[in-house]
Amino acid sequence: MNRHESAPGLPDGDGPAFAEPWQAQAFAMTVALHRAGLFSWGEWAEALSAELKRPGAATDGSDYYRHWLAALEGLLAARGVTDPASIEALSGAWQRAAHATPHGSPIELGNDPERHAPASS
Repeated sequence: MNRHESAPGLPDGDGPAFAEPWQAQAFAMTVALHRAGLFSWGEWAEALSAELKRPGAATDGSDYYRHWLAALEGLLAARGVTDPASIEALSGAWQRAAHATPHGSPIELGNDPERHAPASS
């Protein structure tokens, strides 16, 4: 691959840098947390590299930002900012909110039907 080619599945400089908004948000969050001093760029590179080397990674790089997000979640858990169970719970809430949101409307966490469900006794 010469210096003008990009890895398959990654931006080539001619198209958008991110295929989906969540990818840009994960990127921006990582940069902001690094700038806030939560981790060094070397620590970030090591965490991302470890995720990209996990078995099952797509050889074409199409799951690059999924690995990016997993690396970020791992660093947040390692720093005690959150834990995997909290990440999973919040992810589930966003998924339920997305399914409950009418097409064309913004997805908001408040749309999660379980947030409005009465507590069981």
